Amino acid sequence: MTEALISTKDLSVEFLISGSLFKPKVLKAVDGISIDIPKGSFFGVVGESGSGKTTLGRALLNAVPIANGSATYDDGEMKYDLAKMTSTELKDYRKRAQLIFQDPYAALSPRMTVRDIIAEPLEVMGLTKSREETDKVVREIAAKCRLNLEHLRRFPHAFSGGQRQRISIARALVSRPQFIVADESVAALDVSIQADVLNLLKSIQVDMGLTFMFISHDLSVVAHTCDHVAVMYLGRIVESAPTKELFNNTRHPYTKALFSAIPSLDPDAEKTGQRLYGEIPSPTNQPSGCTFHTRCPFVQDICKQQVPKLEVSDKGHSVSCHRWKELMDVAAL
Repeated sequence: MTEALISTKDLSVEFLISGSLFKPKVLKAVDGISIDIPKGSFFGVVGESGSGKTTLGRALLNAVPIANGSATYDDGEMKYDLAKMTSTELKDYRKRAQLIFQDPYAALSPRMTVRDIIAEPLEVMGLTKSREETDKVVREIAAKCRLNLEHLRRFPHAFSGGQRQRISIARALVSRPQFIVADESVAALDVSIQADVLNLLKSIQVDMGLTFMFISHDLSVVAHTCDHVAVMYLGRIVESAPTKELFNNTRHPYTKALFSAIPSLDPDAEKTGQRLYGEIPSPTNQPSGCTFHTRCPFVQDICKQQVPKLEVSDKGHSVSCHRWKELMDVAAL
């Protein structure tokens, strides 16, 4: 079994928001997440907007404080407790863990050339000793991301969305990290450009031995790219499994509803999947018991009273539902 690069145990992230002076409201963006991200894997995280995907990614980058639980990074050379990092450790961790932003138009400074944008992490982190060395590293990374020398002299406004995203990828890779969080990194791109960028990420992963956490709401993209997928709902993981196992053997009602929303290529095909009604509840006022019970068509009293545990079953498949076995038996019949 491949060793985990990132491991979390009951990880929670909370934010204090407006409320009374003595009773401020607490928003639980991430609530009790326990995952292992193996080295060299493409780990997918999916869910609706507001499910906590981005906050989880930022917590693993130490960009937001961890309220409870633990998170560790261990690449065999260095090991960090992400909840208790010193400023020196954080500075070194920034070299090993990087982020690819969602919006390629807002992520790049319009006043810097592509060369300066890619070189900035090297200069800030002190990874190169001279301009010549910096230029050499920039050219190497640019070539991996399919950018040529002519591109390095231009400004971001001269590029399309796909080209800008390749610039963002080059900037994230220039410090030679081990862990990359790709936060909806192809969501703003056309479908044909999405495929090109995804294939680029996969080739770079193999070439550089990287570990990706790929955040997305597009299940077709996740199916093409990821080795393992975790499904989040209201700050919690409700189902997690290897990609093929999850797509072939969906168990949680919420995951089934997400899969039902995938559009068919056949315009005459009838939709027979499960539909969801209502909106995702407010994270400041979460329902008791299973947080999905307010929208679940199979809800019973136990769902409203008890929080289901994330139960690990065969083939590395985990599910957090009181009735999943019963529902699977009914589906089989």
